[in-house]
Amino acid sequence: AGGTGGSGVVILRYPSVYFIHPGGTLVSSTVTSGTDKITTFTSGTGNITFETTQQLNVDYLVVAGGAGGGSGYYAGGGGAGGLRTSFGSTSGGGASAENKKTGLSIATNYAVTVGAGGAGSTNTSTRGANGNDSVFIDITSTGGGGGGARNSQQQGANGGSGGGNAYNTGGAGQGASGQGYNGAGAGSPDYGTGGGGASAAGQATSGNGGAGLAVSITGSSVTYAGGGGGGGLGSTYPVGSGGAGGGGAGGDAGSYPSTSGPGTDGTANTGG
Repeated sequence: AGGTGGSGVVILRYPSVYFIHPGGTLVSSTVTSGTDKITTFTSGTGNITFETTQQLNVDYLVVAGGAGGGSGYYAGGGGAGGLRTSFGSTSGGGASAENKKTGLSIATNYAVTVGAGGAGSTNTSTRGANGNDSVFIDITSTGGGGGGARNSQQQGANGGSGGGNAYNTGGAGQGASGQGYNGAGAGSPDYGTGGGGASAAGQATSGNGGAGLAVSITGSSVTYAGGGGGGGLGSTYPVGSGGAGGGGAGGDAGSYPSTSGPGTDGTANTGG
C-alpha cells in the first residue's frame, strides 16, 4: 500500500502589534520572534480576523497536502503539495518569492484552509489520492499529484508537484507552475519513480522523491514539500527515498510475486 501524504500548513508572519482571531475549525499556535509574531495553522478551515492600529502587511507560507503513493511493486511516489511563499527570495517550482499581503483590513474575515494529505492507494489498479489544497485569502496552493499504481493508472497525477510513475510506462505527473516540479516518468528499467518536490523533480533511476524547499519564515530554516519515493522489489530494485521536506519513502514488496509493501507516510504539516 502507498504511504499517505503529509498534511499541509499555513504560516503567517506579521508585526507583533497585530492580533489574529481564528474561527471555524482552525488549529493554530503563535510565537514571537523579535518584533514579529508567527502564527502556524496546522489543521482545519475557517476565517481569521486581524486586530491592529497599524497598516496590515503579512508574509505567508502556504503549503498544500502531499499526495498518497501508488500501490504495488514499482509504484510511483506521491507528489508534494504545492508551495507558495512571500518570505525569502524563492517560492515553489523555482519561482521568485511572491508579494506579501498588504492593505488588509481589520475586523474583516480572511479565509484560511490547511489541506490534508492524500490517502495512499491500497489497490494496484488505482493511483494514490491527490492531496488537498491549502488557502490563505486568494493564495491557493494545489494538493500534490497521486503516485501511479502497478497495474493500471500507472502515470502519476498532476498536482502542486506531480506524482511519480509506476513500472516503466508513460509520462510524468506535472507540477503546477510556481508551486512545484514534475514527478519522474518511466523508470529505467522497472523502477517506481519519485514524486516531484518544491525545488526538484522526482528521480527515475533511483526512484527518489524530489527535494523540498527550505523557508525561514518561522525564524529557523525548515524544509517543506518533499516528494515521495517510488516503490521497489527487494535488493534488485531498491525503494526510493523520500525527498527532503517530509517526503515518505516507497514501499518494498520484498520479492516477486508479492504485490506490495507499505510505504512510509509523509510528515505532517510539511506537505511531503
